[in-house]
Amino acid sequence: MTRKNLLSGLGWALLCILCWAPLFSVAKRTLEVVDPFTLGTLRYLIGVLLFVALLAAVEGRQALRYEGRWARAAVCGVLGIAGFNLLVWIGLMFTRPEHGSLINALQTPLIAIAVWMWRGQRPAAFTLGCVAAAIAGVLVVISKGEPDAALRGGTLIGDFLVFLGAVCWMVYTLAVSYAFPGWSALRITVLTCLPGLAGLVVINVVALAAGWARIPAADTLASLAWQLVYLSVFTVVLGVLAFNNAARKLGPLNTMLMLNALPVLVFGIEAALGRSFTDLELAGAAIVVAALAANNLYLRGVSTSR
Repeated sequence: MTRKNLLSGLGWALLCILCWAPLFSVAKRTLEVVDPFTLGTLRYLIGVLLFVALLAAVEGRQALRYEGRWARAAVCGVLGIAGFNLLVWIGLMFTRPEHGSLINALQTPLIAIAVWMWRGQRPAAFTLGCVAAAIAGVLVVISKGEPDAALRGGTLIGDFLVFLGAVCWMVYTLAVSYAFPGWSALRITVLTCLPGLAGLVVINVVALAAGWARIPAADTLASLAWQLVYLSVFTVVLGVLAFNNAARKLGPLNTMLMLNALPVLVFGIEAALGRSFTDLELAGAAIVVAALAANNLYLRGVSTSR
């Protein structure tokens, strides 16, 4: 790795962290004003329009063609984009931002388990140990050492929905890595986001008809202007582009190692906003971050020794 690539990659990784760190805290408070169905639709409507313009500018209009891969792009998009957004935002209404961040941080080690189940590639014992430790840490944070505490106030339901959303994104990540050979990361993102947005719109219409969602008034949208800009432009467009560029410059393992800082930053943001944490919650979060970092360092050591 050249010094130029290192510095560039670190810059992109830092931008990604800055874009994604406030995500759950901002979304939690936005959901007090707008329902999760509308939030998901608005977030990706703005983001996809920007992504389409970017893809056309970078790769040309021909890159917007599916070339016979529309069905697989639709499945990936509806599962990954619509599934992740709806499950996580609905779940976040019942749980806390720091829970959402920790649960989503489990995606990387859980991918190793999924590859084991799907392709028979058994992870190393060290990785399995780190996965177990990370899951245990999340359970400590959720329960605060009192299992019945997770059952009060619907927190456990929210955590479970966020977990299902994380699983949707994990499956999406695995699927797109195999389903679209020859396509750039930007093209895959755009052409799966389009059917994902369509899925969000359809579900939003159903939710409106069922009375689960409502069309926000113009003054409501105006009051949420900066939140919508952040949630669409910064987390969907800039965050994804920054992650892809960091992974290209630093490698995915090094990039994921840096992203382990995200749960720590979410705890910091919530503390700054007035949340207090028990010693058990902080200990559980530390276990999760340490386990994820240890696994990333181990995998990086394995990859460089080959």
